[in-house]
Amino acid sequence: MRRLQLQITAPPYYNSAVQYYAHSANSKGEWEPLARHLEEAARLAGEFAGKFGERERAQVAGLLHDLGKYGDRFQAVLRGEKQGVDHWSAGAWVALKKYRQAGVPVALAVQGHHIGLQQEAKATLQSLNPMGSRPPDAPELSETDVDVLLARLAADGLKLPDIIGEPAETQGPVGRMLDVRMLFSALVDADFLATEAHFEPERSSLRAIGERADPVAVRARLEEYLAGVRAASPATDDVRTLREDLLAACVAASEHPPGLYTLTAPTGSGKTLALLAFALRHWERYGRQRLVVVLPFLSIIEQTAAVYREALKAWPQLVIEDHSLAGFEYSGGGEHQEISRQRALLAENWDAPIIITTSVQFLESLFSNSPAACRKLHRLVNAVVIFDEVQTLPLRILIPTLAALSHLCYRYGVTVIFATATQPAFDHLDDRIRKFCPAGWRPSEIAPPALKLFERTKRVAVEWPRPDQRTSLEEVAEELSACQQAMCVVNVKRDAQRLYELLCAARDEDLFHLSTFLCPQHRKEVLAEVQGRLVAGKPCLLVATQCVEAGVDLDFPVVYRAVAPLDAIAQAAGRCNRNGRLTHGRLRVFHPADGRYPSADYRQAALLTLELLALHDGRLSVDDPDVFRQYYRRLYDLAAVEAQSPELLQAIEARNFVEVRRLYRVIEEADAINILTPYQLDRYEELAAEVRRRGLSKSWMAQARPFTVSLFRPRGAARVYDFLEPVRFKEGTWAQDWFIHLRPEHYHHKLGLQVPQEMELMLA
Repeated sequence: MRRLQLQITAPPYYNSAVQYYAHSANSKGEWEPLARHLEEAARLAGEFAGKFGERERAQVAGLLHDLGKYGDRFQAVLRGEKQGVDHWSAGAWVALKKYRQAGVPVALAVQGHHIGLQQEAKATLQSLNPMGSRPPDAPELSETDVDVLLARLAADGLKLPDIIGEPAETQGPVGRMLDVRMLFSALVDADFLATEAHFEPERSSLRAIGERADPVAVRARLEEYLAGVRAASPATDDVRTLREDLLAACVAASEHPPGLYTLTAPTGSGKTLALLAFALRHWERYGRQRLVVVLPFLSIIEQTAAVYREALKAWPQLVIEDHSLAGFEYSGGGEHQEISRQRALLAENWDAPIIITTSVQFLESLFSNSPAACRKLHRLVNAVVIFDEVQTLPLRILIPTLAALSHLCYRYGVTVIFATATQPAFDHLDDRIRKFCPAGWRPSEIAPPALKLFERTKRVAVEWPRPDQRTSLEEVAEELSACQQAMCVVNVKRDAQRLYELLCAARDEDLFHLSTFLCPQHRKEVLAEVQGRLVAGKPCLLVATQCVEAGVDLDFPVVYRAVAPLDAIAQAAGRCNRNGRLTHGRLRVFHPADGRYPSADYRQAALLTLELLALHDGRLSVDDPDVFRQYYRRLYDLAAVEAQSPELLQAIEARNFVEVRRLYRVIEEADAINILTPYQLDRYEELAAEVRRRGLSKSWMAQARPFTVSLFRPRGAARVYDFLEPVRFKEGTWAQDWFIHLRPEHYHHKLGLQVPQEMELMLA
């Protein structure tokens, strides 16, 4: 918890025999009595957990979480006379001693509120015994006799119940761990909020005025907006009719009970707004608490947030973004500053009606053990959670991920929707998921087969390569140069740069490049320019990597795609004749002569596409959901999904929260560094000057992210260090993964960050 930096002085009325404190003086010089803090934390935790039937257990956790602060040693800490005292173990031990098995979740939450959730194992829990042996490096206990602490709690007028009910019976280790995290979430959010109210009352009061819009009024505003979208749409009548049919199907499905759903609909069919309509209707019909939209890529978050904000602009605080590029700024003054501050506060614990976040942020929070990450989880109770582009979920974490989402539906009243044009056959994994969550994976489809959505949207003619056909980048460049408007998507950044260079002589002015060589702000501006040229009918060639596919609203008449996983090829098709203004768009799939792929898993999936192509006699449909079911079933069996992450699954079986957090990663950890690039030179110089002056901070990183490119960490005394300036944290230590690039000439206005040839292997 962030606190004001104050000089600690004992209040004149301090008497350790009769008065115990939770916190030292705030800006008004007021110390907070421990009883008041415990009572408020218990009240809030009970309120949060009451929504999932755990009010009593959460209240007990609230009363016990700071029990150790009744110890004289901790009171000495507040007076500045000691440091490094354990105030959390005592309450956890009391929960175990007094409530036995019923107290285990409480003990884990209380222990974890300061050091993170540990492990639900007999030896780990037994180590909480203050009279037992402790590791040599363990902090000193505030008091070894818990009866002394309980007597002081009672003297303060606080009473623990004699018994508490047993936890809800949950089969499966993923569900069991998630239940503990939800209780933990209620406790830590209550503790954060209660502490904030003491140290920063102004901040606390600002948080309290977050948006609470009437769902009926919000739905009415959306319907008005949708009418305007229909009137202004550049799509053909057939596409507009299809979008209307999908919208009607989503509205009808919103009357169905909360649970697990899929929405399988073609790209360009209006899923974003149709799902918002589902969520608002469902919200109104079943008293849902909030909508959480989970997106795989930062590149499409801003686009989605802009659509939602425009649709619901009467409520500026209704939509909150929570991701690394959100960049909540406090500059600007007046109403802008207040709105910005509120958004930043509400994003901390998702206390807003609509949250837009990334799959990394959402899923890793579900498997975390840290107070800050888990703090928001209790806000998911009775929520609608929409996952867009779900085909991007990594195979290695599929089983635990689907088990956790299933448990959210089963135990916490969450409605989960998996939306994509290329719906994975996750139900094929149902029996494997049941080992970790008994509810398994049995979703209902929102779009009825009678709509024949894919048959009505065959807007693209696909040209597949012959089995023995290989195509060089030189040949691709020659074909593209004859097109007025076309896009080519390749698998690796080197190929994208090489193809751009081949085209540059003939098409320099109307030629564009998109990859993660470009910083996010640069990519955003390129996309806007490309979209403008397409709408205006101007010549435009775009060479890109996969970063241009899922969720990006582009409409080319011709698209070239290097052989890739089948879902990636379908995503490329979704950027071709998107609005149906041509009889057919043209998608040319080619097999590159050198066949480079970004990873072994990607290569395996791409080769499976070629295998299926052969089985279908060279005429593989990217518009047939049954083809994708066949593809995904073969992929899951080929990849042995259940054996992808044995260490993670073992940690889950052992209910080891520390190890699960370490091993569960949506994006596999690469030893990468972040480099502030000299794109938009004035802004670069401002950010560089600020971090040199003030040091690295969370706020600075959020502002710098749009101008950052990642490289794999250079080894030894690599030449790259000649161009990089390391930065320091505020306290003076060097950051290990943030640098300032010192050579503006290395950033190309079209290609982004360009580095010496010997550094190319460092590009992440």
